[in-house]
Amino acid sequence: MINNNYLQDISDIKNMMSKSSRFMSLSGLSGILAGIYALAAAAYAHFRIAALPDYSGDSVVLNAVGNFMAAYDLVGDLFFVATLTLFLAIVTGALLTYRKAKKLNEKIWNPVSKRLLAHFGIPLFAGGLFCLVLLQYGIVGLVAPATLIFYGLALLNASKFTIGDIKYLGIANMFIGLIASQFVGYGLYFWALGFGIFHIIYGVILYNKYDR
Repeated sequence: MINNNYLQDISDIKNMMSKSSRFMSLSGLSGILAGIYALAAAAYAHFRIAALPDYSGDSVVLNAVGNFMAAYDLVGDLFFVATLTLFLAIVTGALLTYRKAKKLNEKIWNPVSKRLLAHFGIPLFAGGLFCLVLLQYGIVGLVAPATLIFYGLALLNASKFTIGDIKYLGIANMFIGLIASQFVGYGLYFWALGFGIFHIIYGVILYNKYDR
């Protein structure tokens, strides 16, 4: 009986230490919705590119666009869709995380969540700047792989401050990002896989494991 109480006390202490060092209010449902947003954006991008007069039918690389104005309009459209997708994912994630944090009686803005955002944001910001440099030099084919790799690094870097399962999503995105770098022209499909399907799978696992 004493041993059981001792083990229970140790378990309680471990749980308290975990809650004090990790932000546990991430919502699995927000991951599912973010994946759906990404798939919708990828589908729009695919059909938008496929409508170009010189689309080859087996590649979505942008370097075959016939004239400058067509390329300019296309990049502008895709940039707007990407920005809208990111905005929806952030707003959805923030609202669902706030709701879960309230249910768990956890403050959404605390030292742990600040460290989480910092460790997640720095690699993501660096990756965004790197992608702008790629666009500056016209290396469009590596933009999708770069976003996957840097996003994976951001998740891996932030995983020590939140639910540990998130590191597997990060590793998966880095892995397919590296593969995508060897299949230039098909980056949109890898992007849909990483940001769309992987996010939905991760969200379902997270929801069943922590939210139910």
